[in-house]
Amino acid sequence: MATQYSIVGTTAKGIAASVEQGVAEGGLGPGDLLPPVRRLADELGVSPGTVATAYKELRRRGVVMTRGRGGTVVSEVPSVASRRPPRVPAGLVDLAGGHPDPAFLPDLRPPALVRPGYGSHRAAPRLGALEELTRAWFERDGVPAEHVTFAHGALDCIARLLSTELRPGDAVAVEDPGFHHLLDLVPALGLRMVPVAVDGEGLVPDALRTALRAGVRAVVCSPRGQCPTGAYFGRARRDELVAVLREFPEVLVVEDDHNADIAGAPAYTLAAAGLERWAHVRTASKHLGIDLRWAGLACDAATLARHDGRMLMTSGWVSHVLQETMAGLLGDRAVAELVAAGEAAYTSRRTALIDALAGRGIAAVGASGLNVWVPVRDESAVVNGLRTRGWWVAAGARFRIASPTAVRITTATLGVEATGRLAADFAEVLGEAQTTYGG
Repeated sequence: MATQYSIVGTTAKGIAASVEQGVAEGGLGPGDLLPPVRRLADELGVSPGTVATAYKELRRRGVVMTRGRGGTVVSEVPSVASRRPPRVPAGLVDLAGGHPDPAFLPDLRPPALVRPGYGSHRAAPRLGALEELTRAWFERDGVPAEHVTFAHGALDCIARLLSTELRPGDAVAVEDPGFHHLLDLVPALGLRMVPVAVDGEGLVPDALRTALRAGVRAVVCSPRGQCPTGAYFGRARRDELVAVLREFPEVLVVEDDHNADIAGAPAYTLAAAGLERWAHVRTASKHLGIDLRWAGLACDAATLARHDGRMLMTSGWVSHVLQETMAGLLGDRAVAELVAAGEAAYTSRRTALIDALAGRGIAAVGASGLNVWVPVRDESAVVNGLRTRGWWVAAGARFRIASPTAVRITTATLGVEATGRLAADFAEVLGEAQTTYGG
């Protein structure tokens, strides 16, 4: 139990605020054990029910979690703390971030002249030119585009979809392993995660059916470029998943197609299958640049109304300056050619590493997207071993709930000529780990 921070308060609200402050300021860290309810109640001179209420509220908000007999601990990713990526040590090759190669990102060209607006854009939040380009973007891959809207990036969009559709305590089916920021977001919204196993073609149908039967009210998944495994739906897998989802028509299905233009894989989307409740989200960050905090959303009519109704009450609209910038990029042939060249390079680099690892007897997956997922027995040993050889890769723990251990390697900037050296170093690290920890 953490002893460097003293929890104070005489009401449930005050106790919860004290714990939250400790987490935000670092006095309480991830995994720190909070005092048992009765002990803290005695220390503060309040009833056990008051402390229990405080802990319940903290659990609802994703600040703490209960480990059965292990007690109540600070969440690994508490919703009040900012989990920033670790600083890459000087001199290491950064293969951990999941970012695209800047060489394949276009220069951003905001409008040369921005005239001051008067009043509010709430009456016309979307620019017609960008709306039409967005419809064409979706329709290219068979995604129905009768109802489209915009958001401030994929996670902003998904957060709004879940918060308008679900209530605290409801369950969301998520991929396992899955996108680490989504795994942070769901509990921060007060929702429960139900992990669904992923194989080389994405969500496993039987695992999805089990989650749906357990009462999940939404499903979030990626049709291609899945993070971290690179899985993508084939036509047959997509049809299997649709058959399962049709048994639960009231469940909202959210597809995060964040790698749509650089995945190196075809689009067999759930959105194209005529589900009753669905949303298909695409962002520009991976193929046009991280400063474009914009996402396009295609969805059913009810989902559109709920999303836009909430957005109008909060941020109101996406900046028209940003919308004009996006419209210029989406309609530019030279930009499209640059993005296509990036997709080809990412496919070549990803495949080269998988092949180089296979030549060393190391199994890895990465059928699409920007990353390669390598199952290992001891993540820390591999991450630290590669660090001593000049490579910085991501431990799989941040992407996993119940799935086996692994590491993620971002190959977007990894030259094909360097894959052999990385594979050789990886094999040496695995050999050292086996010597240290046994066969």
